[in-house]
Amino acid sequence: MQDATLKSITATVQNGVAKADGKFWITETDIHFSPYNKGYGLGPLKIERSSISKVEKCSGKGAGILPITSDAIKVSLLDGSTFQFIVSNPNELVVLLSK
Repeated sequence: MQDATLKSITATVQNGVAKADGKFWITETDIHFSPYNKGYGLGPLKIERSSISKVEKCSGKGAGILPITSDAIKVSLLDGSTFQFIVSNPNELVVLLSK
């Protein structure tokens, strides 16, 4: 049985200079991201919420170095890896994912 979706939005995943727009959604157990353009190799992603160590606001960057927006979140995992997403209303997502 599939978990109910708690939140679903359009987002941009960011990995250094590489970015991809797509669908971002949160369930009780996972975070999902599915890029609209599958050719970039930036997804789909499924992150187990139990593997998250911290979720915080961060800056979305142009060319991987220049801050262009403060509407972004960084998801840090227990294994040390991180994922960054440019999203609308990052404060709401930080609260939702920190529960």
